[in-house]
Amino acid sequence: MHVFALIAGLMCCLGVALDAFQTIILPRRPTGAHQLTRLFFMLTWPPWVLMAELARERRRREQIYSVYGPLSLLLLLLVWALLLICGFALLYFSMRSPFGDVMMGHDRGVLALFGTDLYVSGTTLFTLGLGDVVPHSLLARALIIVESGVGLGFVALVIGYLPVLYQAFSRREVNVALLDSRAGSPPNAAEIMRRHGFEGGEEALSGLLEEWERWSAEILESHVSYPILCYYRSQHDNQSWLSALVSILDVCALLISVVEGTPSRQAQLTFVMARHALVDLGQVFRVQQQRAWQKRNDVERLPAKDFYRLCDALGENHVRLCGDPASAKRLNTIRALYEPHAFALSEYLRMPLPVWVGPPKENDQWSVLTRLRTDAEEALRGDVGRAEILHDEDLGV
Repeated sequence: MHVFALIAGLMCCLGVALDAFQTIILPRRPTGAHQLTRLFFMLTWPPWVLMAELARERRRREQIYSVYGPLSLLLLLLVWALLLICGFALLYFSMRSPFGDVMMGHDRGVLALFGTDLYVSGTTLFTLGLGDVVPHSLLARALIIVESGVGLGFVALVIGYLPVLYQAFSRREVNVALLDSRAGSPPNAAEIMRRHGFEGGEEALSGLLEEWERWSAEILESHVSYPILCYYRSQHDNQSWLSALVSILDVCALLISVVEGTPSRQAQLTFVMARHALVDLGQVFRVQQQRAWQKRNDVERLPAKDFYRLCDALGENHVRLCGDPASAKRLNTIRALYEPHAFALSEYLRMPLPVWVGPPKENDQWSVLTRLRTDAEEALRGDVGRAEILHDEDLGV
């Protein structure tokens, strides 16, 4: 029994130390299949999804999903702490519980001894130093010192880990929020092209894609190192980092295969980086091994009728389109490079993918601002007579 306790205690302590090192310190994701963190998410995320799907309202489901990310972080830290306490307690037990405990009295049963070991381990790990239980051997004293150091290091890692996570989350959400004014909410490729259909819009679109090329690189660096960030939801229900990333990939696919213009070169660079981030995150969660990987064969994000709607919407905004019939085939070829990964991640994380063409909206904020600016330009050109005064009903008030 004592030999078994020694082996089990060493496995617990070394397993937590290795897992914490790989999760917090190591910048490169390990490839092992039996990591504690991976097992933790495998055991907690599916039940959480089942609980969230019981909610009928979409807003309530999103609220439940949004809790998982921060809560899982706290639970993971708690699991590490409990495993360390149990691990050191087993090591003490393997030494035949060399402690003097005044509360134990004459009860020297196995459960009583192991209870004392757990108490000593817990108070030592959290550096309480109560002194009500006294070690009776030099090896026990040395092990208590080691556990105290481990406890201090554990607290230091937690203090350093949380700010890194939330800084990465904040940087991610800034660009997701900025995309709202450029792509609508939820974002879609047609809206991005529409809102850049002005004089000088090609340069502005190139600048936007350049920003998202860097954003994709930051996502690749931070979310592959800290996959728990993928579970963190955006503050608004109609926004998510996955829908924003897929919308940018859709725009890049359009610029490469269908739309004429100078941003196509930057679109290629952004597409490569964004797809790299999408594929690597799918490998972290191993979504390629799940049934959702084949979902693209059953669900078509851009059927033929929506493709023609997309072309009509782009033509209305004076976007130059490639006129050859093979443009749709080229677009489908590019979509096949990233949509299976997007479908699988969407199914796993329960984040909906964006549409290509959003439903028409009357008197939305962007349309009102565009009409106001058009009237202002007409007035500045001297066409005051043609400028109309917008009434409250025109503004949608």
